[in-house]
Amino acid sequence: MPDGATAIRKVGEIASYHAHVYFRPDIDKEAALSLREAVGARFPVRLGTVWDRPVGPHSRAMFQIAFPPAVFAGLVPWLMLNHGGLSILVHPNTTNPRRDHLSDAAWIGEPLPLSGEVLPEAQEADLAGPANTLPNVEP
Repeated sequence: MPDGATAIRKVGEIASYHAHVYFRPDIDKEAALSLREAVGARFPVRLGTVWDRPVGPHSRAMFQIAFPPAVFAGLVPWLMLNHGGLSILVHPNTTNPRRDHLSDAAWIGEPLPLSGEVLPEAQEADLAGPANTLPNVEP
């Protein structure tokens, strides 16, 4: 490998993905909850707790969408087209949460600051878990 080049990483490192949908409780919480409902109606995902305050590395109120790699190709483009001005962080889940959130993530809408120092550099990869939604609408 040439000097300064980094090793090629395998996509198989990715156990699952998270999308964090951010909102301001006094301004756009209703829009976020509508988006949450629309995602659940269309995709087999695991919808997380709605937090009305910053939690973990996140600087704004949010909820999480956990999903397996097989759902990425349908869900992420749908979020790109339907985020309604909300900021969404999409990141892989590997064994390095800090890198996942800070270096290997993609933003939909306005990027927001994250407190990366609270994220560990190593842990077991986070699996999406079973879907807690029952899609009944075409994406």
